[in-house]
Amino acid sequence: MQTTVRGLRGDGRGWVLTAVALGWAFTLGLRFLVPALLPQIKSAFEVTNATAGLAITALWVGYALMQFPAGVLINRVGERTLLTTSLCLSGISLCLIGLSPVFVVFFAGSTAFGLGSGLYGPSRGTVLSRTYTRNAGAAFGVTLAVGSIGSAVLPNLATSMVDAVGWRPILACLSVPFFVVAVLAWRVIPERERGTTRGKSESIDGGTRESTDGGNSGSESTKLLDRRALRDIVRTLSDRSIFLAVVAMALLLFVFQGLTAFLPTYLQTKGMSQQTAALLFGVMFIAGAISQVAAGSAADRFGVKPVLLVVTTIGVVTPAVLTVTSGTVVLAIVVAILGSRMAIAPVTNAYVVGALPEHIEGSAWGFLRTGFFLVGSTGSTFVGYFADADRFDFAFLVLAGLSAVALGLYAMLPDNE
Repeated sequence: MQTTVRGLRGDGRGWVLTAVALGWAFTLGLRFLVPALLPQIKSAFEVTNATAGLAITALWVGYALMQFPAGVLINRVGERTLLTTSLCLSGISLCLIGLSPVFVVFFAGSTAFGLGSGLYGPSRGTVLSRTYTRNAGAAFGVTLAVGSIGSAVLPNLATSMVDAVGWRPILACLSVPFFVVAVLAWRVIPERERGTTRGKSESIDGGTRESTDGGNSGSESTKLLDRRALRDIVRTLSDRSIFLAVVAMALLLFVFQGLTAFLPTYLQTKGMSQQTAALLFGVMFIAGAISQVAAGSAADRFGVKPVLLVVTTIGVVTPAVLTVTSGTVVLAIVVAILGSRMAIAPVTNAYVVGALPEHIEGSAWGFLRTGFFLVGSTGSTFVGYFADADRFDFAFLVLAGLSAVALGLYAMLPDNE
């Protein structure tokens, strides 16, 4: 362990990792902070669950739309500029959200946060890939762990303070650490040199698969805008394995968005306090982080398909079990098990990226990533609509059914990988 930690430091690399990991903790944590504060936000603007869910959808749509262009911009302006810009835009959008006088402004701020934070993921991955050429896995592991901690801690801190200070000051003041980390990132992250080769990063929120190779990033950037390359990217969907895995991933992201957007609110309908619901929400992310590590090792040992089938089966059962469960202890156990479904993302990522043609691997992954994030982003609006009709249980059962469809798609994947 000490050897691993020492290997992440030296020549300024430790500061790079610190800046990137802290930025990711706040970026990821803020996405799941709004669901924890939904009761206060809905009350302030007098909006329904469906309308509040639409604002969360807008955040994720903005995030999705930035994935593909962010990959192009990496080679044009470099990671230091993109990461700093992302943090600054996120901080500004939080001020807009916190100070919003009407829901339209809140909605605009949520969309702006999605667009700004969308610049972070791709550039986060590539800067770590080229900084850690020999132990990238350890660096990404640290970054993911810090991000999961942010997702667990920030909602709990916010709910413990919201009655005393209100949700607006909490969100507005959280812009400060974004600006602080932006200054740190600008100071410690080196400029990208022209023609620098780098490793590729394939990432999804809640899990990441990273690889380092000597591919020419400048050539890849050109291909991203090339019409012939675009045809090749679209043609990848004719590969049965890729098509099945991508459709399954889109469905499961829809489920994930629906669950995470309203799980704290749903738990409160079962008699929990807002703070206890936020605590269980954090437990889900901690369990998810642990399961991601375990699933990655299991996939290496037993293969991708068996792991996907097991984890997705858990993802089918747990939303349904939630609808018939009560009691804090039992719900805590079910929510922790529910968190294990986060392991689906990195394992599916590895499967899809490994099946993509090498000459368009990075751009094709960015294209597919944008697509299934767009599909997934609508999950919060869907659950919000049924929550307003007092049919939360029905919505969760539908999510379980969609997970079952994804399980069937994974079952049709070829056994040999």
